[in-house]
Amino acid sequence: MPGDLANLSLLCLRSKAVWGYSAGFLAACRPLLQLSPDDLASSHVAVADRRGHAVGVAQVTAAEGSARLDKLYVDPGALRSGIGGALFAEAVWAARAAGARALLIDSDPGAAGFFLRMGAGPAGDVPSPAIPGRVLPRFVLPL
Repeated sequence: MPGDLANLSLLCLRSKAVWGYSAGFLAACRPLLQLSPDDLASSHVAVADRRGHAVGVAQVTAAEGSARLDKLYVDPGALRSGIGGALFAEAVWAARAAGARALLIDSDPGAAGFFLRMGAGPAGDVPSPAIPGRVLPRFVLPL
């Protein structure tokens, strides 16, 4: 399983890189793009598979009536194939199953349009946990 988590973490990094970020920016984000055995124990992780290869991953953490979309990444070669929408639907299902009334999403600015298309509404901006001074758009999807 550790090899699978390493491969999923690399998938997240490849997906993040589609926005044209510098190597330094991606290095600063790398810790947030990792998946660990603790993540599997404390959150819902869904993997999209195509012909035996992971092509997408979503992670949802639920607590006290709300849920947070921690990760939703699609391999660059599988973008615009419906995998992101399917993973988002899985994330919504997991949040509802955990009793959440809302799904919070702190998005990369480049992915904001995707979350709007998925029905989430704008909910302000939040500081980036990886890049000091950078803000990320926040979205919320009532469940």
